[in-house]
Amino acid sequence: MDGVVVDSMPVHQVAWQKYLESLGVDPGDLAGRMHGRRNDEIVMDFLGETADLTEVEEHGAAKERLYREMMREILTDQLVPGIIPFLEQAGGVPMAIASNAERPNIDFVLDGAGLRKYFRAIVDGAEVARPKPAPDIYIRAAKDLGVAPGNCIVFEDSPVGITAAREAGTRVVGIQTHSEQLSGVEIQVKDFRDPRLRAWIAQQEPTDKTGVLRA
Repeated sequence: MDGVVVDSMPVHQVAWQKYLESLGVDPGDLAGRMHGRRNDEIVMDFLGETADLTEVEEHGAAKERLYREMMREILTDQLVPGIIPFLEQAGGVPMAIASNAERPNIDFVLDGAGLRKYFRAIVDGAEVARPKPAPDIYIRAAKDLGVAPGNCIVFEDSPVGITAAREAGTRVVGIQTHSEQLSGVEIQVKDFRDPRLRAWIAQQEPTDKTGVLRA
């Protein structure tokens, strides 16, 4: 979701910076420490692995409330360009959200931007034992859709997410909402308006049980 459906990372980064500074914590290399990670991982990175789990949850929830407050008035402006026409034109293709984000943030985006109707399944980071870069979240999403992972295309903007998708056995499209180049993807596009994306998708075929592309 973050960085693919909505370009939320700049707002997340400012929210984390403000929240950490309110605690007297130096954010340091904030972008590198937060990208693609689950909240509990980010909080423990700053507070230490021995931090009380209840305290970790409270800090994470407080930061996300600040994020949603900052994002509320600009949510639709922050949607990744072309995402709504892309979802509309996908028709009956089964689609899922698989995100390390907390469920309140997922609900905030999907309901606030009117996007929930496009997704048959939603999996958040708390529903799997291991967050990205482990493949658990994508394997779970494919199962909920009733589709083999090898017949899925994952859209990702982060290296850890790409690793998770690859480990799950899916094909991967890189969405470059950030400046860094993404390795390990079949195709990389700036956003959903790129005509190369539709051309590439049109060439894809499902795999059989052996994992070999059918002619």
